[in-house]
Amino acid sequence: MNNQEAKFILCGYRPGGRDAGEAMFGAALRQAQADPALGAWLARSQAHDAAVAAKLAEIAPPAGLREAILAGARVSRKAQVTWKRPVWLAMAAAAVVLISATAALWPKRAAAQADQLANFALADSANERHGGHGEAAGALQSLLSLSSTRLARGLPVDFATLRATGCRTVSFAGKDVLEVCFERNGAVFHLYVLRSSDFPRLPAGAEPVIARRDSLCCATWSDAGERFRYAVVSSAGVEAIRNLL
Repeated sequence: MNNQEAKFILCGYRPGGRDAGEAMFGAALRQAQADPALGAWLARSQAHDAAVAAKLAEIAPPAGLREAILAGARVSRKAQVTWKRPVWLAMAAAAVVLISATAALWPKRAAAQADQLANFALADSANERHGGHGEAAGALQSLLSLSSTRLARGLPVDFATLRATGCRTVSFAGKDVLEVCFERNGAVFHLYVLRSSDFPRLPAGAEPVIARRDSLCCATWSDAGERFRYAVVSSAGVEAIRNLL
């Protein structure tokens, strides 16, 4: 397990040590204890989650809400139409605050999880061991090399066949990821393919997001049917990445 895989797992670790006994977090927690950088990241993440939980805990229901609900159950249907009364307005306002707070935090957590996929692809693309073989991988490689192929519009991927016939397979968060290297206009690109069902916590959305690290650029997206998630990496620059999409 590398640090990116550990971060992916630890995103679900609740603050306060409530999940310390869960087996699924064991290896990732041990790695965080052994690696100062990962440990510092976990501490920041836990502090953020604790602060969010504290803010949400400050949202208190209006006084007398329980009694009002019980009283409403005993009155006639006509008397139950009381949505304009202050108690119901207060309850609605509390619900809006809670939903707004959750909605404000979700994009940050979703973006963090998307970044983990980009970081994984960026790190793996620096690996000297690339390749893979097989008829299915060769056919996909040829298609990707065509300037008319737009990756974000969808690709004819048969994950099981690619994996079984020799396509390079790497591990991300304990799940298989396929990689196909290809060239276009003299530049080399690394395409990573993940099954969406293997990574349900990664944010959905077909719109590509581009990230950069030093001389490398990476775009991540999912297909329209949410069957696969993709990442493509190259040192050819942002414009070259955009031209693929």
